[in-house]
Amino acid sequence: MTALPKSAMVLAAGLGTRMRPISQTLPKPLIELAGQTLLDHAIDRLVLAGVERVVVNVHYKAELITGRLAARQRPHIEISREEELLETGGGVLNALPLLDQSFFVVNSDVLWLDGKDYALTRLAAAFDRARMDAVLLLQRTTNAIGYEGSGDFFLDPLGTPRWRGEREIAPYIFTGVQLLHRRLFDGIDERRFSLTLLYKRALEAGRLHAIVHDGEWYHVGTPEGLALTRARLSSHRIER
Repeated sequence: MTALPKSAMVLAAGLGTRMRPISQTLPKPLIELAGQTLLDHAIDRLVLAGVERVVVNVHYKAELITGRLAARQRPHIEISREEELLETGGGVLNALPLLDQSFFVVNSDVLWLDGKDYALTRLAAAFDRARMDAVLLLQRTTNAIGYEGSGDFFLDPLGTPRWRGEREIAPYIFTGVQLLHRRLFDGIDERRFSLTLLYKRALEAGRLHAIVHDGEWYHVGTPEGLALTRARLSSHRIER
């Protein structure tokens, strides 16, 4: 088990095109659920797991996001501005000088409720820095609220994921929650790229690991997913 990371990144730079028309006036990370923005939900869960510094990348309607973050008292937040969209991998690479050796990365368009233990604590417990460069949090597709698709991964008993083939239906989806080591980015020359590129490279090297989330997970990437999430949460009380 690695020590709990003290730094993390929340990906909040995207255009939110699938969330239109809502995202035409409001950036997706600032959509509210249960009285709190998606961005704040993510940061709050990082704080609960002991994270002290959070980097947030911004591009689309950046001033609205930075204005919201300025109202927070904790944790310490740093802004990574992107003049051009760098995608997920490029966004993290651009912010790497602000992050530690190992760190959490969380998408800002997902919401999760923890099970028995904090999901982020479980990621840290599963991370063996000698054998792994990344640990992904997966969710069973049958329990993924707001998601309609064919899944992303199969998972063997040892926690090694396998990407689904073109005609396959996989039982697990990647949640957008992960723990990464900075060496995952060694030798990358591209400036704009997806983290998927690095997952595939790590998988080929036998250094990608995954665990399955034991709580609820909500995909809030579209107006339909947002409506489903709000309906489900109406019968829940989000633990603060």
